[in-house]
Amino acid sequence: MPGFLSNLLQILRERRGSDMLFLCRHLLSERGEASQTVLAERIIKAYMEMNAADRLKFFEMLARDFGPDPAAISRAAAEYEKNPSAETLAPLFAAVEPPRQELIRRINTASHGTETLVTMRGHLLELAGSKGTNFAALDADLRHLFKSWFNRGFLRLERISWKTPAHVLEKLIHYEAVHEINGWPDLRRRLAADRRCFAFFHPALDEEPIIFIEIALSNQLVGELEPLLDIQAPVLATEKANTAIFYSINNCLAGLRAIPFGNFLIKQVVVELAAELPDVKNYATLSPLPRFARALKDDRNADGFTRERLSRLLADYAEDLTAATRERDPVEAFQDLLQAPLANRKVLTAPLERLALAYLTEARDGGRLYDPVASFHLANGARLERINAFGNLRPYGLEASFGLTVNYRYLPDEVEENHEQFVRNGQIRLGGGLARDFREVSAAWQNPQRAKRA
Repeated sequence: MPGFLSNLLQILRERRGSDMLFLCRHLLSERGEASQTVLAERIIKAYMEMNAADRLKFFEMLARDFGPDPAAISRAAAEYEKNPSAETLAPLFAAVEPPRQELIRRINTASHGTETLVTMRGHLLELAGSKGTNFAALDADLRHLFKSWFNRGFLRLERISWKTPAHVLEKLIHYEAVHEINGWPDLRRRLAADRRCFAFFHPALDEEPIIFIEIALSNQLVGELEPLLDIQAPVLATEKANTAIFYSINNCLAGLRAIPFGNFLIKQVVVELAAELPDVKNYATLSPLPRFARALKDDRNADGFTRERLSRLLADYAEDLTAATRERDPVEAFQDLLQAPLANRKVLTAPLERLALAYLTEARDGGRLYDPVASFHLANGARLERINAFGNLRPYGLEASFGLTVNYRYLPDEVEENHEQFVRNGQIRLGGGLARDFREVSAAWQNPQRAKRA
């Protein structure tokens, strides 16, 4: 063994190989590939043995001791300002980049380095909301590097079938977070001849799905969830299918949250389906409204459902709502009926669909659309096609959205334009029926006087 490596191992033994500040500084200072690998592996081993308190101290150390040097940034910026050129720009770039980014790159070179860093970011996100912590810069560094390491060029698309190895199928059952898979019979139906499932894999994460999508083949646009999840539902012959319904998209690893895979996945899956099933011309989702119930209760949000907006939006249904309850105020009547939505299904259907349209198009939280699923699909170029009252009668659907579902439709000829209009101007493309309803909804949301004239 070379002398320098032997000396390094001796030093590590003397320091017990667990002083993370020492290990991290030493890893950044080493130039030899072999010694870097040894140090990176020691850091990974020490990290994986940490408890939650140790991880918190480790993240605090990374945030505190491996950030950029403000004085070096100021000097480099002053030099660039005096003489803007490639020669002065390079030192400025070097000064601005936090040393921990290079540290993370070097950890990544070790065996299981990528896997460990993904796990590390998952732990970091768990702590991010804790009182007294500020890990935004550290998380930004990890996200910056992950976006490069997990870009589309490194991802491998695979179709998941009943012939896929059992340990991968087990992970699908574990990671399904939208519509729970209740054991092997349920999964087998979701992989039947009229179903498709695709997943992205990464070469550094052995047989670990990163994100997967479940698809039902149909002969029409589907607004109700139950026929898609019923394990006794008859299998549709593929030659009779003209529509692909994307009904569940799942990010598998917490450490890759906010890394954009879904848009790539949907586009690639459309290409795959078009090649396999040329008669399938329609691509749409059956999506949840995960924050709708929360938004209706969020009356302190000036960009959301204030009581005044609720009153205007419900004005057309006031007589039916109050007649169905002992309340004289339609807003109070509506909220009273929501205590038992299924028992009041007939009177609630139209008001819920109107409020859902307002929620999906007008309600904001922190300047963004209130609904994250809507933001995802609209930014991908889909159009808001249809809202379905009581499309999901399962307990979690009733709890999150009083049973509402929504169809977003992907039309290949529109996708790019819809994406540009939404990203640049916030403009939302609507299906025909919703476009007509939107004028009244927008008037009631924005301007009381216009609402009276609409």
